[in-house]
Amino acid sequence: MEYQFIRDPISGLRIKISSEHAIIGRWLNEEIGKDKVAMVQALITSVKTSYEPVTLKGQEIDLILSKDEALFEAHALHQDSEDLVAYQDDDLMLEENGLSSGCGFEDFIDLIESWAEFSGSK
Repeated sequence: MEYQFIRDPISGLRIKISSEHAIIGRWLNEEIGKDKVAMVQALITSVKTSYEPVTLKGQEIDLILSKDEALFEAHALHQDSEDLVAYQDDDLMLEENGLSSGCGFEDFIDLIESWAEFSGSK
């Protein structure tokens, strides 16, 4: 997983990440920022001593964290077909590409540690 941290004068601290991991970048930029890094680090610590995956519910993206991987899922991925019926006349379709992604647990730890250092949250 390749990424780059950016200091944007307009939108603040951002992560630029490969397209297959775009939802991870969205999660870090929009759901976590620099204010919730300590909470994610505490979650990582609890997962290290747990046998069960832990879910961190976000406003638009959920993180499902286990000892093996970090899985990111957008809430839009779980829309019922009934919810989408209202839009069928508009020829809109739910594009599932980019609505979920994952990475290994160790890669996720490295990402969060690097983000904490970059954002000054450490």
